[in-house]
Amino acid sequence: MDIVVKGRHVDVSERFRQHVVDKLGRVERLDPNLQRVDVEVSKETNPRLADRAFVIELTCRSRGPVIRAEAAADDKYAALDVAYGKLEGRLRRAADRRSDWKKKSTGPVGGALAAPLPGEPAAPEPEAAEPDDGPMVVREKTHRTAPMTLDEALYEMELVGHDFFLFVDAQTALPSVVYRRRGYDYGVIRLDVEGAP
Repeated sequence: MDIVVKGRHVDVSERFRQHVVDKLGRVERLDPNLQRVDVEVSKETNPRLADRAFVIELTCRSRGPVIRAEAAADDKYAALDVAYGKLEGRLRRAADRRSDWKKKSTGPVGGALAAPLPGEPAAPEPEAAEPDDGPMVVREKTHRTAPMTLDEALYEMELVGHDFFLFVDAQTALPSVVYRRRGYDYGVIRLDVEGAP
């Protein structure tokens, strides 16, 4: 498993890199298929956000779905501890889910946000369009996915730690978005495209 540590607006010391490698070396026992963990350390320069001065983003890539965790604190070591705790919980849920799937004798869910397989070219990021009268597209991503059920989409959304998740519904074959509402409620929006077969 590769652990890649990079800094944004901050220099990452060799001591901190070693601390990250020691700490994240333990996550491989939760998912032996992990190929890479990206660690991004960023520094907030606004003094009003001193309690969130350091933000740590952890992204695990394996043959399954991408699993993310993010945390902020006034110290990068504290932010790493909080992010690691979140990541560990999500990896445990994924491992439990995999064992449940094996007990039901069906395969694991295809990764909606999975990284390209080794040897596959990654989709290039398009350059930003020239500003004109319309809104400017800052970033565009394309992910390969297989149709999934609503339950699988909720599971994938929880693994990446986002408030919404775009998927193709396996039952209706419609593009759909599941999103988190207040509390533990979820909502679903489905697109019914006019003129589509």
